Amino acid sequence: MSESNTAAPDLGISRRVFVTAVAGLALGAMLPFPMALAAGDNGSAQKIADHFSSVKTMMGEFVQFGPRGEQTGGKFFIERPGKLRFNYDDPSPMRVIADGRNVVIGNTKLKTWDVYPLSKTPLSMLLSDKIDLGQQKVRSVKEEADLTTIVMGDKSFFGDQTITLMFDPKTYDLRQWTITDAQAKDTSVMIFNVQTGVQFDEKVFTVPYDDVRNKGRGG
Repeated sequence: MSESNTAAPDLGISRRVFVTAVAGLALGAMLPFPMALAAGDNGSAQKIADHFSSVKTMMGEFVQFGPRGEQTGGKFFIERPGKLRFNYDDPSPMRVIADGRNVVIGNTKLKTWDVYPLSKTPLSMLLSDKIDLGQQKVRSVKEEADLTTIVMGDKSFFGDQTITLMFDPKTYDLRQWTITDAQAKDTSVMIFNVQTGVQFDEKVFTVPYDDVRNKGRGG
């Protein structure tokens, strides 16, 4: 797998913005599943949902663009239910791990950790075996010849954020997604070199709880 030639992240980003970006990364990686919502829609959105509904594992690379123009990249790993990992490219010390119970954001340089219950994050919707999103969470679906765009929002996670997803209607590939927070700030993510049906060692999703307890700042 090729390395991403992306700039180092801005470590001055607020924790809320970073968490928003992390949620956006996982949402974009897994978001074909919630589109099964459009049960009455025979268009490309339903076909995308059908095509991806059997995906249990995936991995790939990403480039992330923050609300202030900062750019970073790395690799992601996802295993349903409830597990994911994001490794940001050097020199970023950031790591994100979800083990089915918590989402842990760690700074390996500063030895600091923030812990969030998975059930309180948007990741809980995406990493469950059965994803049941109410129709009210789909705010718009736009189907064009070369792009299918779906906008979703949920007030229960980090405020009233919206997620705009852009798919290729011919290949069903996810091209890009953008999360817009309550302050109308955007975080966009592009993924590439995606592989599905991969096998992971369980250590990939192991949270270092001893380090979290010793150095952590989360709950």
